[in-house]
Amino acid sequence: MNQTKQNPIKKLLSVRGMGGALTAFAGLIIIYIVFGIINPTVYSGQNIMNLLRSMSKYLLIGIGQSYVLITGNIDLSIGSMVGMSAMISATMMASGITPIVAILVALLCCLAIGVVNGVMVGKFELPPFIATLGTMFVARGVAYMVNGNRNTEAISSGIGKEAADSFQNIFYYGKTLGVYNTFWIALILFVVFFFLLSKTRTGRHIYAIGSNVDAAKLSGVSVVATTTKTYLVSAFCACVVGLILCGQANMGNMEAGNMYEMYGVAAGVIGGVSPLGGTGILLGTLAGSAVWQTLENGLNMIGAQVGIQRLVIGIIVVCAVMLDVVFRRGVVKKKK
Repeated sequence: MNQTKQNPIKKLLSVRGMGGALTAFAGLIIIYIVFGIINPTVYSGQNIMNLLRSMSKYLLIGIGQSYVLITGNIDLSIGSMVGMSAMISATMMASGITPIVAILVALLCCLAIGVVNGVMVGKFELPPFIATLGTMFVARGVAYMVNGNRNTEAISSGIGKEAADSFQNIFYYGKTLGVYNTFWIALILFVVFFFLLSKTRTGRHIYAIGSNVDAAKLSGVSVVATTTKTYLVSAFCACVVGLILCGQANMGNMEAGNMYEMYGVAAGVIGGVSPLGGTGILLGTLAGSAVWQTLENGLNMIGAQVGIQRLVIGIIVVCAVMLDVVFRRGVVKKKK
């Protein structure tokens, strides 16, 4: 009887990365309660709505980076693609081109970077750090050049106030059922990519490559195709975040997305996604992005300096990686 009751819990905890995800959720609850005690305004409805909207950017960038991390790789270009997406879309709209065309062009450019990353890492076996470092500079260079090395004018100056308001409402300021559309966009994409990673053959191949790339090859997994798919997911998420930042500012900023590649790594790692590959679930990335934004929001509300915020989050990321390394070593010793 007791054994039967324990089975669902054991089954839940046996999922790769579930332990890290649950730990992150537990940490999130503790952090939120502590900040709420210090400053009860943290519990206000408007602050919660703003927190969810701000968290959405970290969640999306975390999803893209997590897909790549699970294969044992990394994407340093994701932040620059955010800036490229924001600048391309904003420049086109400020020139009078309709939002749908601007969005499609920005998406195609980001996906092109994703394909290049996948081919360089998967086919030519370049170290992902070097390959994506190169495309990071390429994407940021495009962001600078697309509008002549300057930030764009307001997008409303080109497409008109009504069209600009619609674009901004879809990606940032608008609400559906009382919640900002930014959060709904992130939630829908989270559900889609969670399903793809956990319930499809491509998802199984992603984990296989991260666990042992040579064994995956022998099992018939196409390393090139699967690796490219993960970088395409990363590029797609970066493009969406770029559109969100464009909608937020009503313009394109050449420095948009700066450091977002590290934010994506932090969101994944805090939630139990291993930078060594093969372990992690997007539920953990959701928790990690929530922890990141709650820390940032709470520290802001109690008046902590930006340096303190970065210090605290940096320590948490390092501790999360250390725990992953220690856990893996323990597992290896048990197997031996």
